[in-house]
Amino acid sequence: MQKGAHYHCPIVFVKWRIKNHLLKYLFLGLISLQLSCLSYSFTGASIPEGVNTIYIPFFPDQSGSGLGDLSDRLNTTLIEQFVNQSRLGLATNLKSADAFIEGQIQTYTNRPFAIGGNEQASQNQVSITVQARFQYVSSEKALWNKSFTSSFTYDPTEDPINGELEAATETLSQIANNMFNDAISNW
Repeated sequence: MQKGAHYHCPIVFVKWRIKNHLLKYLFLGLISLQLSCLSYSFTGASIPEGVNTIYIPFFPDQSGSGLGDLSDRLNTTLIEQFVNQSRLGLATNLKSADAFIEGQIQTYTNRPFAIGGNEQASQNQVSITVQARFQYVSSEKALWNKSFTSSFTYDPTEDPINGELEAATETLSQIANNMFNDAISNW
C-alpha cells in the first residue's frame, strides 16, 4: 500500500449503504402513511367536508306496474350504491342526515322489443322512469331534481316471470347507478 493512500474498510461502506436504505424506506413509509390519511371513495370523488350521512327513504311506486317490490328493490340498490361506494353512512331519518335523495317511481312498461319468425315477441323490454331529487339538508335548493329512465331486455319465451323480474332489477340498478354518478359529480 502506498504511503498516504487511504484504505476504506468494507464495513464502513456496508454501514453507509444500510443507513441510506433505511432512510429511503423511512421516507417511503412516511409518504404511504400520509397518503393513507386522505379521504377517498371508490369512485375517486371527494365528498364535501361535513357530509357524512345520507337518508334514502322508500320511493313510492306510482307506476301501477303490478310488481309489488319495485320500491324495495330501488331502495336496496340505492343504499348499496351510496354506502358501499362512498364513505357515507346511512341515516335512519332526515333529521340525522347531512344529505338525502328522494323521489318516486313514475312509469313502468314491459313491451315487446323484437318479434321472432312466428310473429311472437322474442325479446321484451322493461323500461322504468324515476323522478328523484338530491339535496344537502343544510341547503334549501336541490343539487338536482330530474327524471332517470333506463331499460333492459329479456327473452319472454324462456322464463317470462323471472325474466321480467331480472330485467326490472337490472333497470333499477342502472337508474341507481346514474343517480349516484350525478350526485358525486357535484362533489
